Amino acid sequence: MHQRIVISSHRVLKITSVFSPKISALFIPQLNICNPRNNVFTVFSAYMYTSTYNNRRAPDPNDPATLMKEDGISLCCRMWIDSFRESDKTVTNLTDYLRRFELWVLAYQKVSADDTGAYMPRSAITRSALEDLLALRNAVLDNRFKWGARLEFFIKSPRDKTDYESLSKRKIKAILTTTQPSPFQDRVVQEVLFMILEPVYEARFSQKSFAFRPGRTAHTALRVIRRSFAGYLWYIKGDLSTVLDGMKVGMVISALMRDVRDKKVVDLIKAALTTPVVTSRPDDGEKKKKTKRKYQKKRVLADDEPKPDPYWLESFFGFAPEEAAKVPSWGHCGILSPLLANVCLDELDRWMEGKIQEFYRPSKNDVIWNSPEGEVEQGNTSWPEFVPTSGPDKTRKIDYIRFGGHILIGVRGPRADAATLRKQLIEFCDQKYMLKLDNESLPIEHITKGIMFLDHVLCRRVVYPTLRYTATGGKIISEKGVGTLLSVTASLKQCIKQFRKLNFLKGDRDPDPQPCFRMFHATQAHTNAQMNKLLATMVEWFRYADNRKKIVNFCSYIIRGSLAKLYAAKYKLRSRAKVYKIGSRTLSRPLKEKKGQSPEYHNLLRMGLVESIDGLMYTRMSLVPETDYTPFPMAWRPDHEKALLEYIKLSDRKTLDEQQNFLKEQGLISPQDYISMLVWNYKRNAVPVEQKSLLLGTGEEKDNERNESDEDDEEGVHAAEV
Repeated sequence: MHQRIVISSHRVLKITSVFSPKISALFIPQLNICNPRNNVFTVFSAYMYTSTYNNRRAPDPNDPATLMKEDGISLCCRMWIDSFRESDKTVTNLTDYLRRFELWVLAYQKVSADDTGAYMPRSAITRSALEDLLALRNAVLDNRFKWGARLEFFIKSPRDKTDYESLSKRKIKAILTTTQPSPFQDRVVQEVLFMILEPVYEARFSQKSFAFRPGRTAHTALRVIRRSFAGYLWYIKGDLSTVLDGMKVGMVISALMRDVRDKKVVDLIKAALTTPVVTSRPDDGEKKKKTKRKYQKKRVLADDEPKPDPYWLESFFGFAPEEAAKVPSWGHCGILSPLLANVCLDELDRWMEGKIQEFYRPSKNDVIWNSPEGEVEQGNTSWPEFVPTSGPDKTRKIDYIRFGGHILIGVRGPRADAATLRKQLIEFCDQKYMLKLDNESLPIEHITKGIMFLDHVLCRRVVYPTLRYTATGGKIISEKGVGTLLSVTASLKQCIKQFRKLNFLKGDRDPDPQPCFRMFHATQAHTNAQMNKLLATMVEWFRYADNRKKIVNFCSYIIRGSLAKLYAAKYKLRSRAKVYKIGSRTLSRPLKEKKGQSPEYHNLLRMGLVESIDGLMYTRMSLVPETDYTPFPMAWRPDHEKALLEYIKLSDRKTLDEQQNFLKEQGLISPQDYISMLVWNYKRNAVPVEQKSLLLGTGEEKDNERNESDEDDEEGVHAAEV
């Protein structure tokens, strides 16, 4: 019986067409009817060879993944480096970057993360999604892409499962005539354009603008004001936020083409600005029938649906100052709108930089600004907000800062200089932006009245500090001085206004906390955790305010009172006093128990059966951290710009030569070490890889040369350590 099975299997293996002719020619001759073990081993070897042979197929030329030659992040880094290396050169080759499929994949990952709430790695992108993304790229390059499509898409969101071909006429009409969110493919194209244009203009923007730019926040603007605006008497505060609402397409394109002359990119942005946006509402003009409100079940989020902002973050966004409240949105530009707004307003920044040089008139009798170069860092760098009193002959000087559509100009000198500058500014805005301004929209105010900017008040105080300095001979002299101090304080009035807008309190003179019923159905632990996060962000927001302790303690008082009223209504305790008596001052004890120190609660807490309740932070002023007075450098730049400039400087051959010559002139290295360093650099950098094999030779010569190169490497390392 066993022999029959072996013979039949031998015949099947010889006749079957499982293996390819090439594999059959290799393994079938090894089959032996008299050795079944050898047959099994041969079949197993043929099977393993077949699987390995099939897996080593040539790559599919139609696979879009073959278009990705390098990582998208490295490509973006190279774009930033090239832009900062040649910041004065007009850019004409952006279409080459628009063709790079790596940028499109990176944009798809970013937009998908915003849409689904989770990052999608490169390996998780399906081939069908890559093919659709490639079709979108080709449509953009072939001028077949249309902004604001509603029914026909090249690519859809991973969350979008709608079958648009099977929709009813009523739903199609609603999609075409009502306001809809920006299509997924539009956001992908916007992201690609943003990644291409941002490094180009960030290398060219003025250092006086601090909004809608990476690394330049409201905190940066406040620190610059504290550092550079000390000693100014007159201030011009202007609101140009109407520019953020929209500008004429021709003005935007002309501003864009100052530095970018790529027709494909410019035409894409022009089409995004000119394509109309449907903003009508359903059944507009018709009166809706009043229907009785029905009970709505709590909606459960899907697995791939992003979570909404938590209550504490939504409340903190309500504290946004007036200067940061408005974000531009132009046509179908989306995230490109803030960048385009900065491109247009950059002309104002450049014009003001020219006026700063024009109005600078130094005086030798001034105690701080007395040099011909106005940008030289002078004065007390560790205490920049202090300005000693000068005589009647002072240096005339102005400074300027812009945050979004709001500007602040400081003038050191007579009021006539501020009036002259205001008149010229009105004429410039009328000619350049067709913006009609008057004296009321650009008021001139004295520092003693207090200047409100970013919800902080700029004011001046006269101080009499004791100045210590070292005289000739090393003698330390202490004397009483007098001067003015620039104070940057948080506005309590504005804080009350924001709390009232969020329904946390009522009243002006005697603010009375109101219960935040939004957290009525949440547990005490969750509610306290939410409010602690809100207080932590408030502490960070008022980090550079002189009255940081006072303003944060007031915010803590309002939030604590609001929670006490909420708990009194929720647990039927009638008054805040009873809530504080049971839950303590920080509301850290459970209010469900009649006594907060009940042993049952502590036993359950030890066993992990109940949630631990964190008490409210900053209930006492001593718990609030101090104001941050860290000195701010004069020529400050964000960290990413400093890293880029340092990399460009170190990659320049001239920098290395200058450093070597400096070390040689100072005698820090011997001539022998200097020659060894030059030889080491020559072998490392100057000799190409192809020529090294010819220079080294073969056999014993190669070994000798290798030993000599090791000795040179040791000498080079020694020189580098020196």
